[in-house]
Amino acid sequence: MIGTRVALVVSSEVRHSVARARGLYLRALGLVFVLAFASLLPQVSALLGPEGLSPAAELLGYVRQVLPSPERYLRLPTLLWWFGAGEGALHGVGWVGLGCGVLLVANVAPRWALVGAWACYLSLATVGGVFLSFQWDVLLLETALVSLPLTPGHLWPPRVSLAPLPGAILLPRLLLFRLMLMSGVVKLASGDPTWRDFTALQYHYWTQPLPNPLAWFAHLLPAGLLRASTAATFVIELVFPFLLLGPRRVRLFSAAMLAALQLVILATGNYGFFNFLSLVLCLSALDDGVLVRWRLGGPLSAAPEPPRRHPRWRAAALVLFAVAYAFLGFSLDLQRLLSRPLPGALGTLLDDLAGFRSINTYGLFAVMTTQRHEILIEGSADGQTWKEYLLPYRPGRVDEAPPIVAPHQPRLDWQLWFAALSTCQRNPWLLRLQELLLRGGSDVRSLFSEDPFPDAPPRFVRTRLFDYHFTDWDTWRATGNWWTRRELGPYCPPLTLENGQLRAVP
Repeated sequence: MIGTRVALVVSSEVRHSVARARGLYLRALGLVFVLAFASLLPQVSALLGPEGLSPAAELLGYVRQVLPSPERYLRLPTLLWWFGAGEGALHGVGWVGLGCGVLLVANVAPRWALVGAWACYLSLATVGGVFLSFQWDVLLLETALVSLPLTPGHLWPPRVSLAPLPGAILLPRLLLFRLMLMSGVVKLASGDPTWRDFTALQYHYWTQPLPNPLAWFAHLLPAGLLRASTAATFVIELVFPFLLLGPRRVRLFSAAMLAALQLVILATGNYGFFNFLSLVLCLSALDDGVLVRWRLGGPLSAAPEPPRRHPRWRAAALVLFAVAYAFLGFSLDLQRLLSRPLPGALGTLLDDLAGFRSINTYGLFAVMTTQRHEILIEGSADGQTWKEYLLPYRPGRVDEAPPIVAPHQPRLDWQLWFAALSTCQRNPWLLRLQELLLRGGSDVRSLFSEDPFPDAPPRFVRTRLFDYHFTDWDTWRATGNWWTRRELGPYCPPLTLENGQLRAVP
């Protein structure tokens, strides 16, 4: 009896010590959902609509033909199976998800708001193809999964009130641990020479997908300082995650260093909502003592609840969930490091769960790009005079400064960076983009900052590949140019429409 009372008191103290921190964490997560949906909604028609680059309706129609009904829902879990995949349904799911994010920020029915935001984002990511396959897309879904035990709420009838369990805050901390540790491990495991000799940051600032103005200044830092920064990145990613498991002061210091790394990345690049979401995960390492000291805790959550007994089945369920999540997560990490599927039932289970995108493996920039190639899209009415389609955020004119975009993520701008690392044949969506420009598709034209053919579509479209590099101090002062560039040649062959069909021009 005495042991039980002591356990209850300790459990209550642990729960109360993170009550306000939990409230701040959940509201910040809700804000990230709002940012994610607000960024995606203006692009969803051009990306996934019937006249978009990767029509969701075509994908679902194909899967409906090749997979039986139970399996198709497992492989492609999306609400669009029941609501259709037209523009109205795509926008409807996006707006409902945004609304759920707002409810989570406002602490209104947080459990169901989080479930709704997760389901809506999963529904769009499932049909999003290459445009919603970035690591922060799946990280947002996984963060929602591990955060669900933190939410207060009710069971579906009967309405039994369920308060968060004390140890639930450890789940997002575990996700933060895996995210940061794997980011360092994959850099070492890849064998990339720029990481091995600490020169990676001499390339990173100007080769990253969407640099910002501070990246231009950062790339001019002395080589010794850039090498030291690379070494510091390894220390933060490989050592500090383990300190999250230490005593309170050590844990808080570790979280501060991990957050500092995210702030540096945020200050020198545009990574959508990734850095904001990573900072939210860092909040899971805080407690009420820190928030009270910073005067952040008072209005963010209700006063600590009185001690209460938690049913044993709930504690057992949380432990079971945590063990299963940790096992599956680390299994995926191992699978990535081995570069092959794990054998037996475990590999099959991981494959079955992959469609839900809620337990993943991570690791950005395992191999550092050392060149920057850009694809420029041009149209022509006569095949002689060519005019460029300018994107709002990608490098184009050499005298334009790289913009600040985050937390918005322009998905086409981003995907063109990946396309330039590959070939035209491996990016069928780019051929569709050119076809839609030839047909005068209004949805895709809205993604460009300048449409050189506002009245009638061009007769011909072509893509050219350029090598870009940041300028140096002297060039910038003399010309005002942020970039230098040189042409490498065609990317895709020139294209035109003949009898309504896309064909290459000799």
